[in-house]
Amino acid sequence: MPALSCGPMMVDKIFLVGLMGAGKTTIGKILAKALNKSFVDSDREIESHTGATIPLIFELEGEEGFRRRESEMIDELTQKHDLVLATGGGAVLKLENRKVLRERGTVIYLRASVDQLLERTRMDKNRPLLQTEDPRAKLEELMQERDPLYKDVADIIIDTGDTAVKQVVQDLIQRLEEL
Repeated sequence: MPALSCGPMMVDKIFLVGLMGAGKTTIGKILAKALNKSFVDSDREIESHTGATIPLIFELEGEEGFRRRESEMIDELTQKHDLVLATGGGAVLKLENRKVLRERGTVIYLRASVDQLLERTRMDKNRPLLQTEDPRAKLEELMQERDPLYKDVADIIIDTGDTAVKQVVQDLIQRLEEL
């Protein structure tokens, strides 16, 4: 895909938040390329630094152990420049993470409906929180818990539901230029 054209941009750091399956990695990679920035996924960085998968970290250390590692990684990554950072879906649960994201860059909340999230994540075994009898109920619970936190931290909110990825990226670039 060719790089999208955009005018001068004052945004140095862009942080993507949203539930699993909202498109943070997919959209983040294309947005970073369009803006000539590096793309980083905090979950992949945690896996790279620990040598363990997210599901294994959850299994060995529990969610609290994972969240501690996630906070350390977010603190480290948000200090870098010229990047688009995809955070894990639960990164906003900790006040310290929300504070760091809000203070160090532009936060974009990628939002999708529970139906869309369920469709996008149904075959993915790397999502420990969805390895349950009722993934829909879990996503609904996560949405109810996290949506207010995503909204609180976000500079921009954009729906990723039925819109083509390229169009979402173009809309985001336009919104970023308006900031």
